[in-house]
Amino acid sequence: MEKLQAALENARKARDSATTAVRKKPRVAAVAAATSTAGRALPDEDLWAALTPFDVSDKHLNEYRVVTREAGPSAAPFDILRTKVLLQMRQNGWKRLAITSPMPNSGKTTTSCNLALGLGRQRDLRAILMDLDLRDPSIHSFFETEPPHGIGDLLTGQVDFSAQALRIGDNVACCMARKSESDPTRLLLAEETVDVIDHIEATYKPDIMIFDLPSVLVNDDTRAFLKNVDCALIVVRANTTRYNQFDACEREISEHTNVLGTVLNAYMNTNTISEQE
Repeated sequence: MEKLQAALENARKARDSATTAVRKKPRVAAVAAATSTAGRALPDEDLWAALTPFDVSDKHLNEYRVVTREAGPSAAPFDILRTKVLLQMRQNGWKRLAITSPMPNSGKTTTSCNLALGLGRQRDLRAILMDLDLRDPSIHSFFETEPPHGIGDLLTGQVDFSAQALRIGDNVACCMARKSESDPTRLLLAEETVDVIDHIEATYKPDIMIFDLPSVLVNDDTRAFLKNVDCALIVVRANTTRYNQFDACEREISEHTNVLGTVLNAYMNTNTISEQE
């Protein structure tokens, strides 16, 4: 365990100077206005209130280790992560966060869901969580809810965000998948997908958009999408993730976007959340 922690620290220091020059330029989002049938602009509050709400039992959330809907000792590590993420993203003017891992079963979706619900407790914030692990989507299982339309229908423009997304609480919108997609890389590379996400951001004006992406080293889906985010959070699992896997994952991500930090999951000391300076 100590070897993995030391390796993470050494790798971070070694990349400080090497990756500074490849920081991603700010994105320019498409300008879009949401309008009612009468043609007048709708206030943001009305758009969010119009999203179909859903709920999930605390028992089910606990079974999936989603513990941040209410404040408490179990939520504290994720609350620390939430605060660090928000402060650093605000400092850099970033709004889009990818969450990924070197290999599967590291806890990236658990982290994504906990971060989203933790943000939901901040009443002055709005967050959007999108399941883009299109080969093996699982957020719908975490929340025990199936959307009326597939996320592929949203990304290809067949349905609007208002028809596909569901709202948990007042200020967290979730775009969940119904099933796996047959050709996810095509969707994640498509300019149409970029336009759809730009339109969602411009219309609903979230403070943060969280994209749960596939593990980096298992296919090319995450590489295809990283250009569309401002930064990425890497989740590694103690005693499972190998250093060479983490190193390869971080190098891949830093070629396309900013590495916000690393979460060491499944370690007894739950305060070991490290971040890039």
